[in-house]
Amino acid sequence: MKPALALSLSSLVVIPARLHSSRLPQKLLLAETGKPLIQHTYEAACLARGTDGVIVATDHDSICQAVQSFGGEAVMTSESCASGTDRVAEVARSRPEVDIFINVQGDEPEISAEAIETVRRLLEANPDVSMATLATPIRWLEKLRDPACVKVAFSENGRALYFSRSPIPHVRDGFEEQLDADPPVFFQHLGIYAYRRDFLLQLATAPPSPLEQLEKLEQLRVLEMGQTILVGTIAEPSIGIDTPSDYATFVRKMRNC
Repeated sequence: MKPALALSLSSLVVIPARLHSSRLPQKLLLAETGKPLIQHTYEAACLARGTDGVIVATDHDSICQAVQSFGGEAVMTSESCASGTDRVAEVARSRPEVDIFINVQGDEPEISAEAIETVRRLLEANPDVSMATLATPIRWLEKLRDPACVKVAFSENGRALYFSRSPIPHVRDGFEEQLDADPPVFFQHLGIYAYRRDFLLQLATAPPSPLEQLEKLEQLRVLEMGQTILVGTIAEPSIGIDTPSDYATFVRKMRNC
């Protein structure tokens, strides 16, 4: 896609932060590194240039207090928020002066400034697009077949065609020979989003769509609404913290820095 002239738009990073987690209880408050996990994510997001701030949107007072204790900005969201998108939308309702909202997951303490800046620039440079996200190449068959790894297929101009937990595109003659292809064939979808404010508010009130309910992927609702999601690519994904093993690995890395 040939980018349009970039506009000067205000943008805000919002980190939806839910206290409860089934695989790693209260993970955002774990602090074996000397800082709660949410602080690592907040500080990483603050390194991105070109945004107008970072705010945590949380469902629990303990996370709100933790963020405020290290000087961060946090707001409590209502109990009716069923997803991170809903929390970001609730912040958007109270921030009419902000044009673009960037949704960064709270359990990604090593989110790169490049990722945040890239997804923001996609919307700034493409005024006809309401939403943007990122992807990174998949080079391992195990990851390609893993339903926990969400895949995305997109056109040459970067517009998302489909998201799936299954390997896409399906290679009839075998996946292995295509894993090292250049340019890459397979892409992992990364859970970072940029939304224009008006579209975000529309999305939060739209009912779950049929494909979304089958795949349990909220971004399919956007495609079924007839909207465009622009996909940018980065070389490496950030590593999310989902399990005790993930957190132990992160702690060791921080202690060795």
